[in-house]
Amino acid sequence: MIKALRGMKDFLPPQSEKLEYFLENSYKIVKNFGFKPIETPILEETALFKRSVGESSDIVGKEMYQFIDKGGNDVCLRPEGTAGVVRSFIENKLDRKGGVYRFYYFGPMFRYERPQKG
Repeated sequence: MIKALRGMKDFLPPQSEKLEYFLENSYKIVKNFGFKPIETPILEETALFKRSVGESSDIVGKEMYQFIDKGGNDVCLRPEGTAGVVRSFIENKLDRKGGVYRFYYFGPMFRYERPQKG
């Protein structure tokens, strides 16, 4: 029998309905406080996470889904969201546009570990 990979999880009712309810209400709250959505790629260069969380961290050393793509690039599935948001902020030169930016994000993060509650 084929099963979900380690670190991956299916969300079925009623859990998926609870998640949907939570997200809908969370979006309303953060928007009321002036936060804007940001979406970053699920695939990023591995170097981004080596630099941000440290090459010797468990995330980089043991938990990332990392591979070489067809173009020879060292890429990984994002293990967390902050590094991608910072990369996007810098790459798009938002620091030069002035003002205050309040972002929120939600999406899958991938780590080779046992799913835990909380």
